[in-house]
Amino acid sequence: MPPAAAPAKDPRERPLRADGVYMPPPVFAFRVDIDGAESDTSFQEVSGLEVQFETEDVIEGGQNRYVHRLPTRTKYSNLILKRGVVTRGSAFGSWVSRALSAGLVQQGGGAKTIGIKLVNEKKQPLVAWNVFGAYPLRWEHTPLNAMGNDVLIETVELTYQFFQRQNFPQAA
Repeated sequence: MPPAAAPAKDPRERPLRADGVYMPPPVFAFRVDIDGAESDTSFQEVSGLEVQFETEDVIEGGQNRYVHRLPTRTKYSNLILKRGVVTRGSAFGSWVSRALSAGLVQQGGGAKTIGIKLVNEKKQPLVAWNVFGAYPLRWEHTPLNAMGNDVLIETVELTYQFFQRQNFPQAA
């Protein structure tokens, strides 16, 4: 009987170090999609993927060693997106501008789904966060300064309902 063939190695697998220790992926390679479109959504920084439980303290009579802390609801931070200002037509910029000037109610269905994907060197997703019900709260630009040569950066702060995380172990 011939020896069993070794299983074919998936070429997308992230190699381990020589000593077999897993190395987490770097954070600089990511994509942002707004409602599934990647047209002009290249950002230099994404922050605010944070969730925590709010708690309520309940004091039990006769129990003096501790206070019961019961979870009540989840609280999500605001999502902050930063990028260099886009000078040509921008669907993302138009949406933010309309939402902040005309109001979400007048737009009808102004909230968006935002997909954030950490990708490997082959642009395959490693981890994805889907942010639901997002809409802008603030739009800020860095100061204009005749004495500097920095890139003009816009910062958009969004609130959202919740996010879900998904791992893609086959690409890791």
